[in-house]
Amino acid sequence: MITIESVSRTYGDFTAVDDVSFTAQPGRVTGFLGPNGAGKSTTMRIIVGLTQPTSGTATVAGRRYVDLPNPGLVVGVLLDASAQHTGRTGREILTIARRFMGLPRSRVEEMLALVSLTPQEASRRVRDYSLGMRQRLGIATALIGEPGVLILDEPANGLDPAGIRWMRGLLRDFADRGGTVLLSSHLLHEIEVIADDLVVIDNGRIVAQGAKSDLLRSAGSMLRALDRDVVAQALLDSGVTSTPVGTDGLLAHADTAKVGKIAFAAGAPLLELRPADGTGLEEMFLELTAQTQRDTTSDSQPEGAVA
Repeated sequence: MITIESVSRTYGDFTAVDDVSFTAQPGRVTGFLGPNGAGKSTTMRIIVGLTQPTSGTATVAGRRYVDLPNPGLVVGVLLDASAQHTGRTGREILTIARRFMGLPRSRVEEMLALVSLTPQEASRRVRDYSLGMRQRLGIATALIGEPGVLILDEPANGLDPAGIRWMRGLLRDFADRGGTVLLSSHLLHEIEVIADDLVVIDNGRIVAQGAKSDLLRSAGSMLRALDRDVVAQALLDSGVTSTPVGTDGLLAHADTAKVGKIAFAAGAPLLELRPADGTGLEEMFLELTAQTQRDTTSDSQPEGAVA
């Protein structure tokens, strides 16, 4: 299990991660989602000891990563496929990893076969690898110690459709055999297909988490109001939490009937009210992170700007 408890990380006046707490359970794939700069990579670096938290704790199998005597046997990590030594061959990188972990020589060839790197490809320098080949090599390095936990940041980058399907099957099989997978990706469809649980982070804070089926089925209600703040306060006074969406919208965590009654009682006119459930992961993600999405519409450009 991966356990994050009240983790924060600040850099001067900037807060990259703000009081983040969640768990990734054995036997399940946890999708870790958020816009660029939301705090995903910082959180994952904190888990594996590359970044120290300002406060809070992050543990794998009940221990901090830096306290694991041979961490590669417990947790496999792939945070940046391009960070591998480009002057070494793929086989050399795996050989160094297996030596550090005290593994038999056979593990190198087993991993090369698992990720479908041919003997000729394994003998090439990593500088001559495509991004997809580097991803396969990174996954092989993460798995070489037969860990029970995988932490992967954007592992599908550079993979073709067949490669993405292969990776999906690999991770699903790993979880089905009792492994814990924490997976970050911008490919929302792939997360929707493979993930059991979701954690959504935005602007350094967790904005949603839980079983994927529950989140997609019970996303709540989408509304637009003349005075969003009044509606949000009325909802909160009635025990209903909500998340701002755009300039006048709210994602309210209650059904439309309840939301409508609360707004009516508060005398707050609604411009729109509809169920948010069944909209799929992409729409739910965009609704939860709407305030930090980059606006690419021409309407938002300054006068005289060139698209």
